[in-house]
Amino acid sequence: MKLCFNQATTLENSNLAKDLEYCDKHGYDYIEIRTMDKLPEYLKEKSLNELVEFFNTHHIKPLAFNALVFFNNRDEAGYKEIIDEFKEMMETAKKLGVKYVVAVPLVTEQKILKGDIKNSCVEVLKELSDIADPYGVKIAVEFVGHPQCTVNTFGQAYDIVETVNRENVGLVLDCFHFHAMGSDLEDLKKADGSKIFILHIDDTEDFPIGFLRDEDRVWPGLGGIDLDSILSTLKKIGFSDVVSVELFRPEYYELDAEEAIKTAKETTLKVVSKYYDLQTV
Repeated sequence: MKLCFNQATTLENSNLAKDLEYCDKHGYDYIEIRTMDKLPEYLKEKSLNELVEFFNTHHIKPLAFNALVFFNNRDEAGYKEIIDEFKEMMETAKKLGVKYVVAVPLVTEQKILKGDIKNSCVEVLKELSDIADPYGVKIAVEFVGHPQCTVNTFGQAYDIVETVNRENVGLVLDCFHFHAMGSDLEDLKKADGSKIFILHIDDTEDFPIGFLRDEDRVWPGLGGIDLDSILSTLKKIGFSDVVSVELFRPEYYELDAEEAIKTAKETTLKVVSKYYDLQTV
């Protein structure tokens, strides 16, 4: 299994250039690049060609663009924005060698029937799949463990991906999101591990279902998530690709960025190495 860093972990105390420098120094294999803030910030001072050159001359490589946000159940204008944004992502992904685009479902206070949510997700994901196919990029759908997210459990997300039935459409399994809305471990046990593209590792303070928010996340192994059950199940169903550490903890943003990146690796290895061999450089 390969080790990846998600830039949310240093969202407020770093930038893409620093994250790349420190992650490469500490032996990460991949990075998930935040396209809504960190990449545009980088491109204000540096060029895309400079980023290409960095990846060509260093061990660390780009794993995913994070993220295409709120892709389903949009109005006509919103739908067009999503398609246009995704097409732009494909051109940039091709230049950088990005493997995945993380796609996040709509979060809304509007009540939408589950059938309408599924139909919209399937329709849009099939179109995105067609667009991405010539570029060799895959779409990783990330369900969000929040009551107002239209797709908020593993079972619901897996059903959507199965219905889409495309080789380049799969899932992100975020341990926090899996725990936060009480996703069923039995659903994971029945899943095809090849449909899970990325594992987001994290932990959380142990608040009840429906009350957990991103800022409640803590370093892997220091919270209330049953990571052992999730990891052992993933191992059994054949998942062994990439684990990416992702937190949004305000206290961690007060740390020096390199310290946070180093601690993220250490805590992740301690938890994950019980089930997987992570041969970091």
